[in-house]
Amino acid sequence: MRITGGTACGHKIKGPRPGYDSLRPTTDRVREAVFNILAGQVVGARVLDLFAGTGSYGLEALSRQARSVVFIERDRTALTLLAQNLKQCFPDASARAFQLDLARISSLNYLHDHLQDDCSFDLIFLDPPYEKKLAENLLKMVEFAGFIACNGIVIVEEKKNQQLPEKFNQLQLKDRRRYGETGIWLYTSSA
Repeated sequence: MRITGGTACGHKIKGPRPGYDSLRPTTDRVREAVFNILAGQVVGARVLDLFAGTGSYGLEALSRQARSVVFIERDRTALTLLAQNLKQCFPDASARAFQLDLARISSLNYLHDHLQDDCSFDLIFLDPPYEKKLAENLLKMVEFAGFIACNGIVIVEEKKNQQLPEKFNQLQLKDRRRYGETGIWLYTSSA
């Protein structure tokens, strides 16, 4: 895995060792396509990377001049790799990582309390394990928690055959793409 664009273009990202089934890293091809769609919307953005894994979405955002990134991941091994990747690529970045289980609503409450007034994000990456109905539930939870800035964008990665709604309260599906087995949904907020 590598960073596909921006100031750290080409830097390698440490991933899980072969056979470690707890993580499913997003391919370089999918990440590059997503960031090409987002284009200039990344510059200066506050980013929330949910189910961050080794941090590939958030690291890519930092490389493309995001202002800050908050990483959320449950797996301890992934968090260790994420910390190494941050130190290697962006040692001085405005970035924080939290070990939280996003299947629990209490995790988002915890995050909200720890971020205090600084919990509105321009870009939210939501990349849960495929086919577990977590994406749809987390979309609702993230919106309810008030994490999405006005005109914010939520990017959901899920298996391409899954059905996600076209609208959630203030979230509206603006684009959907497929890359191999991966599906990408882009929602915008008008709240």
